Amino acid sequence: MGNKRLVFVLNATQEYIRHTGEDAEKYAAVSSYLFDAISETYIPLLRMLSNLEKDGVNFKLSLVLTPVLCTLLDDKVIQEQYLSWLDKKIEFGKKEIQRTAGNPSIQAVCKRTFEQYQSDKDFYEECKGRLVKKFYEFRKKGLVEFIATCGTDIFMPFYNDMEEVMSAQVEAGILSYRSFFGDVPDGFWLPELGYYEGVEKILKAYGMNYTILDSRSFLFSKIEPKNGLFSPARFTNALVCFGRDYDSDTEIFGEDGYCHDVAYKNLARDVGFILEPEKLDPFITKGTVRYALGYSYWNKTLIDESEAGNADDGENVYDFAVAEKRCEEHAKQFVQAKLEKLNKAQALIPDEDVSVVVTIDANRLRENWNEGILWLEKVLREAAASGLETETPKALIGNPFKLQRIAPYYGSACNAGYAEELLSSKNNWMLRYARKASERMVDLAERFPSETGLKARLLNLGVKELMFAESSGWAKMLDGEKSPEYAEMRFKQSINDFTAVFDALGSNTVSTEWLTNLESAHQIFPWMNYRIFCRKH
Repeated sequence: MGNKRLVFVLNATQEYIRHTGEDAEKYAAVSSYLFDAISETYIPLLRMLSNLEKDGVNFKLSLVLTPVLCTLLDDKVIQEQYLSWLDKKIEFGKKEIQRTAGNPSIQAVCKRTFEQYQSDKDFYEECKGRLVKKFYEFRKKGLVEFIATCGTDIFMPFYNDMEEVMSAQVEAGILSYRSFFGDVPDGFWLPELGYYEGVEKILKAYGMNYTILDSRSFLFSKIEPKNGLFSPARFTNALVCFGRDYDSDTEIFGEDGYCHDVAYKNLARDVGFILEPEKLDPFITKGTVRYALGYSYWNKTLIDESEAGNADDGENVYDFAVAEKRCEEHAKQFVQAKLEKLNKAQALIPDEDVSVVVTIDANRLRENWNEGILWLEKVLREAAASGLETETPKALIGNPFKLQRIAPYYGSACNAGYAEELLSSKNNWMLRYARKASERMVDLAERFPSETGLKARLLNLGVKELMFAESSGWAKMLDGEKSPEYAEMRFKQSINDFTAVFDALGSNTVSTEWLTNLESAHQIFPWMNYRIFCRKH
């Protein structure tokens, strides 16, 4: 009998949102996305890894930490802003503890949240804000595998006729990986799992050994995968591909998914949305945008605004002990479902190893399920206790030339599998600007093949602004109406800044003050060389 293995890949993305001075206050609501993620995803994830290691749990986990995310996490300005943000959370918590004194059950939830922010601050100061380094320590121990990805969160099929753009994004991602972790990765994560025929040639040209595809791309292959999603396959050039499990998203996020259980915290009933503005100081002042402050006291039995008046009832108040118990139950259900699936697969192909690849979007998990990381920890514990081995994709490859060769179909992990949300009626205008700027950047790289000094700085800045504009994150923010005004502003700003670079090179004039200010504001890709956009043949 072959082996049965479970693979977890956690994908963590982040748009480049970095503001200083007056802009930091102006865009506090948008900046809080990253700070929330640090407190609700990255610090809990590091604690989870520490707990599992300390308890001797046999586990493996794969992580996609994007270049933008790693850059921001390592940024001294962001680190100082996060500590200031935590101080405000703690100060606000003190006021909330006093305000909720008349309701002991709600005050208990408030105190627990308050203590969690204090614990986050202690943890962050202890590791001196070096979260990326902390993750790397687990990688050195062989518990975590890092998977590289593009420079920004570009949806590659939208640029499938621009090989130079695709090569530049892949090269930027690999160079970023090397700058943070010192070597070259084995695997490459396609943003949004967006696959088109031919991208495998680019990945293999850069030395990648495997990638992961959406189940539809994998199963709709021109050559039917004989083992379905339960075994890796390969492209014609020996790049290995894994198909992700199509059931896991439904089990976690579906209409009846775990994250909707009534025992879990109702993030929509955050005090930032329901209290009077004068009670939200120092975060929200009257007339400014409201956003979640992290203090929410109710579970998901409160599903209707008309029930808000009864929110103090015991059945509506969040109880962490109940939520933790439910996490254990859902972890057992999840592991049992994967075991049953693997057993059925092995019965059909008894002489071969079988595996299930579960991919989880860290942002989606955080936004929908406050206890998501706790659930993941319990899943890894349950898998180890059940004898189900967790592994990384790299360990499952073996000899790629012994794998079946397939020809995958276009697809992605967005919506119904075809990235509808990235080209909707709300955001479809963005693509033509990003594609035109991409064409111009390829032209600039050809026209100025060996520039140095000021022109090279200008060209490198143009590449950064273009990559920001190519990111699909702005389109998702517009489609999902999550700070849409900000997303539109940032996209237009990047396009305008790139156009300013293009015009300056055409007229041979540039404002050094403007250039220096923008370089200072966008401290990403310090190694950038605009020649990555040169034609490769």
